[in-house]
Amino acid sequence: MNKGSNRRHFGAAAWLAAAATLAAGAPATRAEEHAHWSYAGATGPAHWASEDAAYATCGSGKHQSPIDIEKTTVEPLPPIEFAYQPIPLTVTDTGHSFQVNVPAGSGGITVGADHYDLVQFHFHRPSEEEIHGHRESMVAHLVHKNASGDLAVVAVLIHNGEPNAFLKEVFDHFPAKGTTETKVPGATLNLAEFLPAHRGYYTFEGSLTTPPCTEHVRWFVLKSPVHASAAQVQQFAARYPHVARPVQALNDRTVEETRD
Repeated sequence: MNKGSNRRHFGAAAWLAAAATLAAGAPATRAEEHAHWSYAGATGPAHWASEDAAYATCGSGKHQSPIDIEKTTVEPLPPIEFAYQPIPLTVTDTGHSFQVNVPAGSGGITVGADHYDLVQFHFHRPSEEEIHGHRESMVAHLVHKNASGDLAVVAVLIHNGEPNAFLKEVFDHFPAKGTTETKVPGATLNLAEFLPAHRGYYTFEGSLTTPPCTEHVRWFVLKSPVHASAAQVQQFAARYPHVARPVQALNDRTVEETRD
């Protein structure tokens, strides 16, 4: 895809950075768009910080994501309480991935005393997160926002295996090349059906994994992956074969994990 066509798409991170737009769940206006970026070559991750002044944190940040999860401390962490509502089946091609934006009132997560509303979810291939140096075939990032505008992302790792019925509904409705959105009137998605049965997690402070790489994002990486067939992974790869940022330095951070 050329530079001009990429600018016609609104990248997930830029969308998140526009707080008012994010709260409304609406597409960004052209005024909210920034410089072109990609996952390879002259506009790839090594160059994000120099592409636009708004992306400086991609190079200067000390709490960047993704990371390789190696050393952890086991803590008595509260469970993630998931409470999602059915959402319309509308799939957007952002120019960097496929994404499902959700309307207000679609539920969210509660972790201890903290509640975050679901805003959108999107995919990366391979998984951006590494566990002891290993990446899974894909990952879904479930993006949430609290009343103060703070972000929390739940990462659901996707392992090669049996076909995934939830992903079939999304993947079978990827927008055709050259279009930006597919709406399926009357169809809904239940995100709760996508989650693994075991919901223990790793958690750390991080950032958006795409420009502008904003920090102070709370990350929850579920320990147990879900499955998708090789054919489903290839459906995604046919359009986006590699959309994953390299792992970043841990620096002074500690990764905590649940006891389960």
